[in-house]
Amino acid sequence: MITALVLASGTLFLVAVSWRSLPHPRSHGFFRFFAFEAVLCLVVRNAPHWFDRLGAPRQLLASLLLTASFFLAIHGFYLLRRVGQPTPPSPGSPSLGLENTAFLVTVGAYRYIRHPLYAAVLLLAWGAALKGISLLTLGLALIATGALVLTAKTEEAENLVRFGAAYRAYMERTRLFIPFLL
Repeated sequence: MITALVLASGTLFLVAVSWRSLPHPRSHGFFRFFAFEAVLCLVVRNAPHWFDRLGAPRQLLASLLLTASFFLAIHGFYLLRRVGQPTPPSPGSPSLGLENTAFLVTVGAYRYIRHPLYAAVLLLAWGAALKGISLLTLGLALIATGALVLTAKTEEAENLVRFGAAYRAYMERTRLFIPFLL
């Protein structure tokens, strides 16, 4: 009962945050909703296993991924606010205020990867999946990964329109989620 209540409450929160994007299936926020929903399902599904066998290698790796996710998210949000200088989105825009930056951010983690916040969600998804591995959790982690790739690729098309040649040059010298790899 509590699990269903947490899942329903979390889903309602995600819908409330994403309501402007959901009617726009070609916006990055549309795909982001499904990534976040998959992560929510992973966290709720594996909550009972969160502290099982904490010293086991799988749990240590999960904890490492979750810790990296936390710090990368804080770092990414800080840089977006400080360097990107968010502006209110135009009326009818499916974008959230924080992601509507006036300046392209290319410092800190953004120097190496174009999407530190999505990378943080990716780390969160796989860290949560490792807490209790099953076909369901692996499937949810793969759904989150696929949705995050679609989110990032869609946002990149939007950023090319917004920032033009500067963003294209930025794409050529950085990776999507993982420095030097992907």
